[in-house]
Amino acid sequence: MKTKIKSIAVTALALSLTSFSALAEKWDMPAAYSAGNHVTSAYIDFAKQVTENSGGALEIVVHPSGSLYPGGEILRAVRSGQVSIGGRYMGAHAKEDSVFGMDTVPFLATNISDAKKLYSASKPAIEKALEKRGMKLLFMAPWPAQGLFHRKQVNSLADMKGVKFRAYDASTSRLAALMGAVPITTEATEISQAFSTGVADSMVGSGAIGVFQKLWDYVDYFYLINAWIPKSAAIVNKDAFESLSPEIQQVVMQAAASAEQSVWSKVNAVTEGYNAKLAENGMKVQVPSATLQAELENIGKTMAQEWAEKANSASQTALKAYQAK
Repeated sequence: MKTKIKSIAVTALALSLTSFSALAEKWDMPAAYSAGNHVTSAYIDFAKQVTENSGGALEIVVHPSGSLYPGGEILRAVRSGQVSIGGRYMGAHAKEDSVFGMDTVPFLATNISDAKKLYSASKPAIEKALEKRGMKLLFMAPWPAQGLFHRKQVNSLADMKGVKFRAYDASTSRLAALMGAVPITTEATEISQAFSTGVADSMVGSGAIGVFQKLWDYVDYFYLINAWIPKSAAIVNKDAFESLSPEIQQVVMQAAASAEQSVWSKVNAVTEGYNAKLAENGMKVQVPSATLQAELENIGKTMAQEWAEKANSASQTALKAYQAK
């Protein structure tokens, strides 16, 4: 009798494993930035949590450095269902919905505390904008405050006139124009090439980009203008998410909340580390002159007014909510 019971138990276990295997699912997650980048690391941590906490029922594999899809194609790939999930810098899609570019309005939020308030105020509008496009927001990861990279010393905007300025979205293109520079659009994976070949001489970006692109090989100065704190998002195709069981959906959302909390708690230390690394490699990391800072803040006021005038009602509501905080 014991042998028979044992045989039945083994058969049941085998059937259970077979059923689990049949239900197991794998999602490939494209990301534009390198694996060592703190934002991509947040995606990887999230993916590991989902894979482990689901017992392998849902495996998420992150593909960094634009190896699966270039950054500009990731949102479209998730929306169309070519991939179920992706990580994307949202400011690049401000033309699709103004709320996606709210955090790139210069000098609207220049520290992590204000960036959190801005995220809280804008999150409902971001979620609705993605939902209209068949996607769901999982979490958002902040970049360090954006500084100004330049080959040469910059004392005022007069030193920016005619400079080839690397832009990556509508906001940075407009910023370049207002500074008197010439915007040159490139993806993140093309930054080193742009500077090494003379296509670009300056850009606004975080210390993270400076470190991972080793910009000290091409650029001498990094000014701490703290222009804005942009965010990248982990997004999922809505149909793909809803096809998951309620239990696995819960695993995904818990992992997303954990990854978001972790990456936000680390960003200040990460910022200091990146800036120190730039200095260690010979780059002059400096506070801008009073003249330059004042000129840039005036540009910020212009761009904030322009953004508000063009923003949709949901974005304007989010701005008011942020200002109320």
